Amino acid sequence: MNKYSIGKFATKVGLTTYTLRYYDKQKLIIPKRDGNNRRYYDDEDVKWIGFILHLKGTGMLMTEIQEYVELRKQGDSTINQRKKLLQSVRKRSIADINERKSHLEILSLKIDWYDGKLKHKVNENFEEYIKRFR
Repeated sequence: MNKYSIGKFATKVGLTTYTLRYYDKQKLIIPKRDGNNRRYYDDEDVKWIGFILHLKGTGMLMTEIQEYVELRKQGDSTINQRKKLLQSVRKRSIADINERKSHLEILSLKIDWYDGKLKHKVNENFEEYIKRFR
């Protein structure tokens, strides 16, 4: 098992040492300590931080991540609660993705409308233009 100082660990996982210390303070990750009381991390911590970053990437709130971490610490008896929490986050994340897709669709139509205007192929206003696609 590899041991990483906070600096090497930060580089390995793509975070700053400041962020790692914040995660430590929030009890999202608990570093081990060597004989000189210096924090270090191992390969299991690399995997764990990777999962936390996935959770953050879904838009999971810090309070939800903290709740998940606390439930995880309690062991397998909390699997159902963790699953429900993740399902809730997934539902919200999918809704966010769908909303963003809708916004991107309008943005793309606006770009196409501009292209049509520049090529003198579109004479209608934007509101009339998008009605053709809805």
